[in-house]
Amino acid sequence: MANNKETAKFVVEHIGGEENIQSLVHCATRLRFQLKDTDKVDEEALKNNPGILTAVESGGQYQVVIGNHVAKVYQEIMDHYNIQSGAGKDSESDANDIKKSVRSKNPLAVVFEYISGTFSPLIPALAGSGMIKALLAVLTMLGWLNAESSTYAVLSAASNGLFYFFPIFIGLSAARFLKVSPFVGGVIGAGLLDPSFTALIESSQKLDFAGIPLIISDYASTVFPMLVAIAFYAPLERFLKKYTPDVIQLFFVPMMGILIMVPLSALIFGPFSQYISQLIAAGLVALLDFSSVLTGIVFAAVWPFLVILGVHWGIAPIQLDNLTRGGDPLNAMAAGATFAQMGIAFGVFLRYRKNQSLSSLSLAGTISGIVAGVTEPILYGLILRYRRLIPIMVVSGAVGGGLAGLFGAQMYSYAFNSVLTIPAYGPIPQYVLSITVSFVLGTVLTFIFGIGDEPKTAAATTTSDASVNGKAAEVAAHDKAELVEGTQIAIHSPLEGELIPLSEVDDEVFASGAMGQGGAIVPTDGKLVAPFDGKITLLFPTKHAIGLTDENGVELLIHIGMDTVQLNGKHFTSHVENEQEVKQGELLITFDVEAIKEAGYPVVTPVIVTNTTDFNQVASEKSRHVQPGEKMLTVVK
Repeated sequence: MANNKETAKFVVEHIGGEENIQSLVHCATRLRFQLKDTDKVDEEALKNNPGILTAVESGGQYQVVIGNHVAKVYQEIMDHYNIQSGAGKDSESDANDIKKSVRSKNPLAVVFEYISGTFSPLIPALAGSGMIKALLAVLTMLGWLNAESSTYAVLSAASNGLFYFFPIFIGLSAARFLKVSPFVGGVIGAGLLDPSFTALIESSQKLDFAGIPLIISDYASTVFPMLVAIAFYAPLERFLKKYTPDVIQLFFVPMMGILIMVPLSALIFGPFSQYISQLIAAGLVALLDFSSVLTGIVFAAVWPFLVILGVHWGIAPIQLDNLTRGGDPLNAMAAGATFAQMGIAFGVFLRYRKNQSLSSLSLAGTISGIVAGVTEPILYGLILRYRRLIPIMVVSGAVGGGLAGLFGAQMYSYAFNSVLTIPAYGPIPQYVLSITVSFVLGTVLTFIFGIGDEPKTAAATTTSDASVNGKAAEVAAHDKAELVEGTQIAIHSPLEGELIPLSEVDDEVFASGAMGQGGAIVPTDGKLVAPFDGKITLLFPTKHAIGLTDENGVELLIHIGMDTVQLNGKHFTSHVENEQEVKQGELLITFDVEAIKEAGYPVVTPVIVTNTTDFNQVASEKSRHVQPGEKMLTVVK
């Protein structure tokens, strides 16, 4: 087997050479490269090297999985090559990383990554707000809550707060994703919602800003303008930081950023959305005159994208005008797209119901959609995140929209598309058929084709190394595996939470068993305790990962969360040191579960026997809720 120096040299040569490396950091088991051009990587050679477990591109980095001795290989690389460490980078190097990433990726992929990265931290709030809307709809329908009451008003505010103030939250999250000041991003969004600004919408006078004609738009609940604004603000902030003296940087950089971006958004981004809306509205009127079926197909197919761009409100005047004439066909057609999204969420739930995070999000999205017509958690939390779902959404929505056009379905009183508002449409049988077809089609296609970059859900996995050694290294997925003969060693749960199969972890390296076999826990409490009597053999400086060895030679790696090395120790506190002897149940690390989630990182925690091939079998207990001290793995010697 190659030594650390040879492995380091091999990695650099086959990653594209020293000149292809922008920066390098390492976590508990992986070398994490920022590369100038990923096309220069010889991935097959890296994966076939005996000193390398696997290699994968993930999270905007190229990751080479070495194992527990990664720090030694990392040090060899840093000692023999002129490569910048990724730790402690300034904003300029962050900007370089982003530029390199953009140059090495498809532009469309960059856009979707930006949108997905912005919305990922907002997904729990989206799902929660959507469920409150659904609850309100049910309570009012049953007559248990009066829509005119103050109680309803308070709960309605709770459900609408996120959606109304979208520009602020988008500004915060997008700025964080682009590694610039998130609070300045939020302030830019807040400026566009200020009452003195929004009051200008009602003004009958000709408006201008410093002599430039000003067209005021309503930014409440919009997404697109702030995504564009923060994309412009990020390079502006870096430019200002680069050339502003340190002594005035604290106030001057944010002051100039706000001073430039709020007027720029009002002058350009808002009006642009308005012009697009007017253009789309004119096109729809012409298309309706030509063919209602074709209009239904096209309108339902593009409706979700109009929502994303924030230009869908430009259709409202046409819909309201149609209502005054007896009925509006456009909203009935758009229902195809809405119910297609609900169907997609339900399809995700059915296919991934044993994946806690996916099933929870998809079920909440399905319920809030069906009951309240709120599909933002589905659109932003699932469809834009897993791009394979986009064509499913387009096809499913287009079919339902086309049927609505064919049947002449119309909306007779203004309503959102949900099951509870079906009486607002007619003819009801034909309308119900069209939305049912969209829902069923979305469900079936999603169940068949899946989400693409999905967590594996196989019932058992076997490492290639184990098969080479003639050993059955297996892990049970949903039912405990039948154990082979031998001495059984119990590994107890180090956390309270949901025990899931390792194959369901949304990380290719862990899920494939390349690091070794084991299980994973989605923690509900941030206290990590020792799973057995043993010794601390690895405590990573960022405290997100810890390695232990017991008296039987079991080498265990516990990795708290995915990509949490990026937090640089924030939200983690260690209570032990390297080489310390510990007893089962002794507190090792505490971490803030909710803060890590809010920072945009999954908290699912793999517990892996890294020397799996030294044993006959590693088997997980059945998926269930576990407490610290309960058995989660059995190692057979």
